[in-house]
Amino acid sequence: MPHDLAQLLRAPHISIPVAWGEMDALGHVNNVVYFRYMESSRIAFLRGIGWDRMDPARKGIGFILQNVNCRFRRPVEFPDTLKVTSRLISIETDRFTLEHEVISEKLSDVAALGTGTIVVYDYPNARKTDMPAEMRERLERARI
Repeated sequence: MPHDLAQLLRAPHISIPVAWGEMDALGHVNNVVYFRYMESSRIAFLRGIGWDRMDPARKGIGFILQNVNCRFRRPVEFPDTLKVTSRLISIETDRFTLEHEVISEKLSDVAALGTGTIVVYDYPNARKTDMPAEMRERLERARI
């Protein structure tokens, strides 16, 4: 995972202001909130490649999250604004994995690192399926 802050800030990202209510009794952002930050970035990534909704032409083929993890590096406190990146790191036959960095503007540092594996899912038949060629092509174009 890259840790060059200047490089990370040039990567596609979303900005998220830290809300007061996201802090816990210890005065920092609660750990579970980071998963929501990464989810928001993941959805922005999917929308960016044009695959954000169930399109009837796709016959119910979409995504389902298989695995997500987060490594917390620095505590974040209100007020702050976070830059959250999503970068494609692998594509397989029926899934792909995104890597996320949660970057604190106030700390000028990476506050958390994470990954999420997304499986291609056939919703009408309730099972995973191979990735359609169009989806793979869009993902390949999104590699940075």
